[in-house]
Amino acid sequence: MAARIRAAVQPARTALWIERGRYLWWGGILWTATVTSDARGFLSMAVGAGTFDSYLDHRRLLDTQTATGVDQFDIARGLVDYAQRVPGGDIGIECDDHLSGIRRDRVYSRYDMPTIRDLLSQLGSVDGGFEWRIAVHRDPETGRRVKRLQLGHPAIHSSTTEIVLAHPGPVLAYAWPVDGTQRATSWQSRGASTNSNQTTQSVPLLSAALVADDDIGAGWPRLDGASDYSTVEDQGVLDAHARADFATARRPHTIPEITVALDRTELSPALLGSTIRLRIRDLWHHLDERYRIVGLSISPPERGRPETAKLYLEVP
Repeated sequence: MAARIRAAVQPARTALWIERGRYLWWGGILWTATVTSDARGFLSMAVGAGTFDSYLDHRRLLDTQTATGVDQFDIARGLVDYAQRVPGGDIGIECDDHLSGIRRDRVYSRYDMPTIRDLLSQLGSVDGGFEWRIAVHRDPETGRRVKRLQLGHPAIHSSTTEIVLAHPGPVLAYAWPVDGTQRATSWQSRGASTNSNQTTQSVPLLSAALVADDDIGAGWPRLDGASDYSTVEDQGVLDAHARADFATARRPHTIPEITVALDRTELSPALLGSTIRLRIRDLWHHLDERYRIVGLSISPPERGRPETAKLYLEVP
């Protein structure tokens, strides 16, 4: 048994798949493994893995790439294709060909040596950007496990039929965090230095200063926020980053968490990106709203406690 596990578990090489019944629930790369022995001599192995997105954290841009007037989805697919077209780089991520309708100009310098994942995240985090992930599913005809670059503008949405969850009911518990520490009513972003004259002082490129005058007029205090993009040299790109960051900081996303009994409702990872209708009736809430599922975690059953799923939500 130990020999089989040693051969199968090779961090940074082994793919890990989780299946539930006939559905593929998760897929990713195993990055760490720790073997432990207790006082009785029992051996165990703890493993750490990340979704296939994490592979792109370990791939860097080593050749300058330029895009002029190119749809942002094509730029994203080009970055993934760049990572996969070198020997040893193709892990089988498939792409479609649909477009967002938003064209971008981008220059990615090899001297910055950014990771492919960082470039994808920055490309999607501008005003009018997109969401992305490496989704997995099983091909219904061949049974083959598929890794696919999923892109959504402005967000990833699933066509799954809307379900209704209620508390009291299938929703056993919930948490509703409200955090004002990241809120801002003014914003400015900082880019790279564009000074090529070494005899003069170098200063970074700055975005236009953004101020939420209507928020301040409504009684909110002045709350300053800033962000850094040390590789951005284009004023328009930096301003787009600033607008997107400011929109997020003005209305920080609340990410409610609900715990659902899996024996009382049918859930699967296919629901990620889909919309649910949540009803809560208690002393604090009288809620009946729609939310998008942005995360999912499963807790196995224990003695006296059913198997549960924790859903992470946001306003669609």
